Amino acid sequence: MLNSTDVFVIGGGPAGLAAAIAARQQGFRVVVADGAQMPIDKPCGEGLMPDGVAALEKLGVSVEREDSCSFRGIRFLAAGLAIDASFPHGASGMGVRRTVLHRLMADRAASLGIEFLWQTPVTGISEDSVHLGSRKVGARWIIGADGGGSRVRRWAGLDAFRRRDCRYAFRQHYRVSPWTDRMELHWGRRGEIYVTPVSKDQVCVALISRDSKLRLTEALHSFPELRERLEGAETSSVEKGALTATCKLKRVSRRNVALIGDASGTVDAITGEGLCLSFSQAMVLADCLRTGDLARYEQEHRRLALRPLLMSRLMLTLDGRPRLQRRTLQALRKRPAVFQRLLELHVGVLSPLHLALDGLTLGWGLLTA
Repeated sequence: MLNSTDVFVIGGGPAGLAAAIAARQQGFRVVVADGAQMPIDKPCGEGLMPDGVAALEKLGVSVEREDSCSFRGIRFLAAGLAIDASFPHGASGMGVRRTVLHRLMADRAASLGIEFLWQTPVTGISEDSVHLGSRKVGARWIIGADGGGSRVRRWAGLDAFRRRDCRYAFRQHYRVSPWTDRMELHWGRRGEIYVTPVSKDQVCVALISRDSKLRLTEALHSFPELRERLEGAETSSVEKGALTATCKLKRVSRRNVALIGDASGTVDAITGEGLCLSFSQAMVLADCLRTGDLARYEQEHRRLALRPLLMSRLMLTLDGRPRLQRRTLQALRKRPAVFQRLLELHVGVLSPLHLALDGLTLGWGLLTA
């Protein structure tokens, strides 16, 4: 019977598995516990930006071509206008079903000797132990990867946050061949729709809005071009919904407890950066565990979140503002180099400092569009 471990990860989703894999790569003994059974599904856009793909490769997780679909850039569409750009340096993003990704990550973790406790709810933590009902497992380090409603966050006294803003997301898959090598973001009056290719014959369609009652079927009436592409296509999953939020915590660690993924704060799903951010946090956290320095994890966590938070604020200025959406796309069509640099900023090739000049250029374009 398991009595103790170096690292105990609470939460077996992608963030928890990434943390477990990265810690194991540093030589720690690792246990992962989750009350669910694998594979764990969650409504999301299922697209990884190129930096997310690179981070996944560093974790040693290989996604085969038949299990995924690559895309070469991003396309924005609104009011009959479209603008797109390719990822820099010929890089590609990757669409992959959440259940497929979870299975591959769990297989990688198992191959490293990580121990799993599926269908095992964690009922509490103490200074050096994780509680599984009446049973305790000693742990040098405890990692909370149990999502946006994290109980670990509450148990550790890390629940204070600076800002929170919620929207609603609904996702469904359609059995249709991808019609472009871009991830598409369709802007509308009541919300946005993401379309991500996830296989050679399947796309993921995700709606994000502030209306809790708005569903994909109704929302598609406001996007006639997209509705026409999906007309007659078989749905290959049930519609799933979830909250998406921007939530910045004051702290993400205390004593021997650290938070990761959505448990450590979130960015709106409009950025498509949730998984990538989790993978990057996992590698930094594992290195900080090796040196015993969670203060550095606090600093690095803030640094990693800066760019996604900035991009979410920029993109959410267009939310529900069709006139601004149209004028922005008109300005970007006249200045495609600005959109290209915004995409490079989005995937981490450019520093946020580059945004100042482009912001002035785009602002002038909005005035003259």
